[in-house]
Order: sequence, then structure tokens, then C-alpha cells
Amino acid sequence: MEYIRITSIEDPLFRKMHNLMQEVFPPEEVLEFSLWKEPLEDPGIRVFVAVHEGEVVGTTEYRYYEDWNVAMTDFTIVGREGLGIGRFLAQQRLKDLNRLAAENGKELFGMFAEIYDPYRVQDYEFGGVKPMDPFVRREVLSHLGYKRTDIDYVHPSWNNDGEAVTGLDLCFMPSNDELQELPAELIVHFLKRYYAVLPEKPQAWTEMVAKLEQRDKVALLPL
Repeated sequence: MEYIRITSIEDPLFRKMHNLMQEVFPPEEVLEFSLWKEPLEDPGIRVFVAVHEGEVVGTTEYRYYEDWNVAMTDFTIVGREGLGIGRFLAQQRLKDLNRLAAENGKELFGMFAEIYDPYRVQDYEFGGVKPMDPFVRREVLSHLGYKRTDIDYVHPSWNNDGEAVTGLDLCFMPSNDELQELPAELIVHFLKRYYAVLPEKPQAWTEMVAKLEQRDKVALLPL
């Protein structure tokens, strides 16, 4: 299996990747094809695909923030069972992030991720791909070391229509598993930069960030 970076919407592998995203994720979670041009060309956004026998069978997007020494996993898709794709993507991603942190003269502090909570919302559809079942994904991410931030979390829809998306938790995987809390300031800075690309922010998101700005620490809870 190959781990290949995508940097252009003209790459034939990107069309296969985008098709896979549409098969798996709800429509409001998938950026329209042409809008991927700038993100793919952004050196700070890292989009990789797992290629098996010429086909895209998995993909992951993430980014590393040098100033805070943290990463964000935008998404991970396992498109086929029985190939060890999830572990392959997680290992390759961590190798890449550890290299980026080392080039920054540091050891990676940790990684954010938004994780679906199927215990609150029962109707998630993931294209019938069993490894993407939200119950399975949540448990796998817990095994990887992700913890839930103590926040009533919402995020802006990627449709950029000002709608608030609920039913997810903002989670963090610390490199030090003993870490029990995060500085609220870190979360605020991260969220503002991460969602700067979406000008239409829902009021619920703005209020959530304002509350975070009044806090010093945010607990990390079991996922």
C-alpha cells in the first residue's frame, strides 16, 4: 500500500478521493470539488491517500501548527475492510507529524479531531462502509488515545451557510497520556484559525468561543 500526497485537483487520485468522501460522509461535511483547489495547494494542509492496486482505498487530511506545536486531523476515511487501512493511515500520519515537529525543534504536543457522537445522534449515514460506522470509529479513536474536551461543541457547516453542526465532540490526543486538561486559550486560537476559511459563522459557534475565552482550562474527559 502506498501513502501518496495530493496537492492538486488535477491529480486523478483526487477525483477518486473526492468520490470516496461523497460515498462516506454526510453532504454538509464534504467541500465541493472546485473549492479544494486552494486547500490542496496550501503547504500547511496535508492530504494523503492510501492507494492499493491503483485504487484509493483510504484518505486522511491533517495539518500541523508550528506556533502551538499541535496538529488537527480533519478527517480519516477507511474505504474497505480487511486491508489494515486504518492502522496504515494512523501510523503514516504520525510519522509525518513527528517529522514536522522535529523540524520545528519540538516533540508533538498532541492532535485535535472532531469525533461523531452516535450516542446522541442516531441517524449518521456512512455509505454502508462498516469500518466507518460511528460507533466503531469512536472506539478506535479512544484506543488511539483521543480524549473529549469538556465543551458543548458545535462547528460551522462546511456549506458555509451559517448553520451550526452538532452531534460531534472536539477531542484531543495528547502525546503525554497523563495530560488531564488543556489551556482554553489554545483551543480558542485553534478554532479561530481553523474556521477562518468560513466567513459565515453560526451564532452558537460565536457564543461557544466567547465562553471559552472566559475560561483558563478545559478538562480532557474519557471518550
